[in-house]
Amino acid sequence: FFFFFIYVLAMSVAYTIAGVIAGIFGANLQASLQNPYVLVAFSLIFVALAFSMFGYFEIRLPSAIQTKINKTTEGKEKQGVLGIAIMGFLSALIVGPCVAPPLAGALVYIGQTGDAILGGIALFVMSLGMGVPLLIIGAGAGKFMPKPGGWMESVTKIFGLIMLGVAIWLLDRVINPTVAIYLWAFLLLGTAIYLRVYKHIISQLISTVIFIFGVIMIVGAVSGATNPLKPLDKFINNGVSSVKQDELKFTKIQNITQLEDAISKSSKPVILDFWATWCVSCKELDEITFKDPEVIKKLQNFTLLKADVTQNSDEDKALQKRFGIV
Repeated sequence: FFFFFIYVLAMSVAYTIAGVIAGIFGANLQASLQNPYVLVAFSLIFVALAFSMFGYFEIRLPSAIQTKINKTTEGKEKQGVLGIAIMGFLSALIVGPCVAPPLAGALVYIGQTGDAILGGIALFVMSLGMGVPLLIIGAGAGKFMPKPGGWMESVTKIFGLIMLGVAIWLLDRVINPTVAIYLWAFLLLGTAIYLRVYKHIISQLISTVIFIFGVIMIVGAVSGATNPLKPLDKFINNGVSSVKQDELKFTKIQNITQLEDAISKSSKPVILDFWATWCVSCKELDEITFKDPEVIKKLQNFTLLKADVTQNSDEDKALQKRFGIV
């Protein structure tokens, strides 16, 4: 329980620092992190981590530092309080996406208040709540967890494949969509081939399904598809459905002046859609929501405007500031 507490406490410190930074700067750090160079660098890091999990090399601290972390006192090896604390601190980067909605809401509020103390306290309390399940495990529920064994080696390699998927997901925001589909196809085919090593019937079945999806992705990429969730879209949709999907016409605006001009000329209510190439939710809206027949029907009675804030320019920031968009 003590070491789980240290882990959770270190994770809370990491979130506290993030809250203080958000309170001080009150700016959209996400936009800065969506720079193509940053995304490519992050992708390469995940590729390196994946190869490490495949066993090609090991990432470890220098032996001198490891010796200091894993101290031995009175003949009993301590589990390394400092090592546990470092793990907890770094895990804040990993578990952050798991709580994206409340975390985003908290950061929006903190950024608007500009209060560093409030930001630190808010995310500190939030991270303590996230750590409660770990404390429960440390208090005794851990005896119900699976025991270490050879199965962990397989899990490690599977997580390596997942990390390659994360690398492609990051690159998907800045590379050609068709190229991204090729990458997904190669990953699926590679995963299917790897799973063939396991002779269990369930593994064989999963491998076959993944292989089929990989082949479908290849076909979709060759056809010029841009949506990995609909790789055969060009074969399935006929001309009529394509026209129907394109019924929603958004007028692009670049600054507040163009926005006000469009509003003054509109005889209908106006909807302004903020969009960016690196925005995953924006792509979901484009590919799912704005192609839904019911949505298309409802939005016929609105003037549709779209602001592309990919570059995060001064005009983009002015637009976002006017509507409180972070």
